[in-house]
Amino acid sequence: MLIPSIKNSLNELIDLLEQLSNAEFSKPCQLLSNSTIGEHTRHIVEMFQCLENNYYSGIVNYDKRPRNILIQTDTTYAISQIVAIQRLLEKENKKIELQQIIDNEEVRIDSNYFRELLYNLEHCIHHQALIKVAVLQSETIFVNENFGVARSTIEYRNQCAQ
Repeated sequence: MLIPSIKNSLNELIDLLEQLSNAEFSKPCQLLSNSTIGEHTRHIVEMFQCLENNYYSGIVNYDKRPRNILIQTDTTYAISQIVAIQRLLEKENKKIELQQIIDNEEVRIDSNYFRELLYNLEHCIHHQALIKVAVLQSETIFVNENFGVARSTIEYRNQCAQ
C-alpha cells in the first residue's frame, strides 16, 4: 500500500505541474514567505532522490542534496524527475543509517528503506499542503481537494461523512 500511495501523491503533483507555466512555477508567493511552488517541488523531489541515490550505500543524509535549480524552474524537467522517482521506488526493505548534523554534532539513527519511504510520503504531503496555499491564489489552476491532505485525514473525513 505504501508504494501506490507514494505514486498517487506524486501523480497529483504531476497533474498540478502540467497546469503551470514556468513563470507560475517560479513565482514567489507572499503567503509562503516568498518561496515558490518550484522550490517546494524541488524539495520533495530531492528528498526522494537522496534516499534513492544512497539506497545501496545504506547511509542517507537528507541535508546533502544538490539543490538543482532546474527542478524548481522548469516544470517539464521537474515532471521527468518525478517520473524517474516513481520508476525506482520498488526495492527490497533494508537497513538504512540516517546521518545529520544537529547543533554541530553528528547524529546517526538506524532506520530502514520502508520507514524512509513513509517519511518521504508524509514529507511530500506536507509540502503539497504548502503548495496548495499558493495554488489557491489562482482561479485557473485546479487541484484535487485531497491534494496535500494526509491519508489518515482523508479516511477520517470519509468516516465522518457516512
